[in-house]
Amino acid sequence: MRTRTTLLAFILLALLGVTPLLQACHTVAGAGQDISSTGRSIEKSADRHTP
Repeated sequence: MRTRTTLLAFILLALLGVTPLLQACHTVAGAGQDISSTGRSIEKSADRHTP
């Protein structure tokens, strides 16, 4: 019984430790999309204002 409780506690701690890393992936991906969108907007504006 004690071994099972220890294993469950270890698994819970491992999942809690991995959660911030998974969230960071989504944050970085979102930031990359925002930067790409900004770059496209600047490029379109430059194309429109080029004689």
